[in-house]
Amino acid sequence: MREIAVFSGSAHPDLAAEICAHLGVALQPVRLQRFANDCLEVQLAANCRERDVFLIQPLVRPVQEHLVELLLMLDAARGASAARTTVVMPHYAYARSDKKDAPRISIGGRLVADLLVTAGASRVLAMTLHSPQVHGFFSVPVDHLHALRELAGHFRQYDLSNTTVVAPDLGYAKPAAAFARLLGVPVAAGAKQRFPDDRVEISSVIGDVADRDVIIIDDEIARGSTVIELLARLRESGVRSARVACTHGLFAGGALRRISDQPEVLEIVCTNTVPIPPEERVPELHVLSIAPALAEAVRRIHYGESVSALFDTV
Repeated sequence: MREIAVFSGSAHPDLAAEICAHLGVALQPVRLQRFANDCLEVQLAANCRERDVFLIQPLVRPVQEHLVELLLMLDAARGASAARTTVVMPHYAYARSDKKDAPRISIGGRLVADLLVTAGASRVLAMTLHSPQVHGFFSVPVDHLHALRELAGHFRQYDLSNTTVVAPDLGYAKPAAAFARLLGVPVAAGAKQRFPDDRVEISSVIGDVADRDVIIIDDEIARGSTVIELLARLRESGVRSARVACTHGLFAGGALRRISDQPEVLEIVCTNTVPIPPEERVPELHVLSIAPALAEAVRRIHYGESVSALFDTV
């Protein structure tokens, strides 16, 4: 069996260290320097020859910096004769650019996938891609995990007898329904329309939410405009309380504060796929770790075992 070597970029070293702690292996050092002309240079400071190399790097702000850093790490691993190089990408920011919905725009999700493969990625381990078709953008194997089990485990501590899971739009209704099945509760969905100026409007909520406790579930929350608009419709429908959950808590531009200020919101739950600065956190925020799931997936990939049990929906 080939030896394993795990490296981390600068995007989320705490998550990488936690994954390595669960694996029982050392996180290998990476040297990163910037030249006077602003170019980056990456050196993997451990032996990679004929090893099973895992590079942990979510694409988070600043996304372009972390993307180039990951590409350089891939190139370094290939140049160091790694037997196989797996990109562990807990958050794939360009997954939102997954279709051509206007003239003369790029499909960034496919382009970045091509860049990763060209740079030397043999395999990709991802968490909760924005849409299923992004999986097909890669020409190498992709193991696509989700965090529904971790999120459901958290909410099972509450009395769910009067609870409904709510998807913010019909596009996320299928994962929301799977999440609702894990909890044994009904599901509802918002009827959302997005306008050219990026304004969001939810005209109604499909499903029974009156006088119920709701859990709003989404793949990621960036500015929070959809969640706040949905909370306004739920308020009109007479919900009793609301909890907000997502896998990727980007929370840009003060979104955490705006969501926590809504009167119905009791809790905001996300995972640690994205680092959240301490100064931006609010008392209502609860962050779950997906390091155990990612570590188990890495272990199974390394030993050639099935990973499917980790991303089965129910």
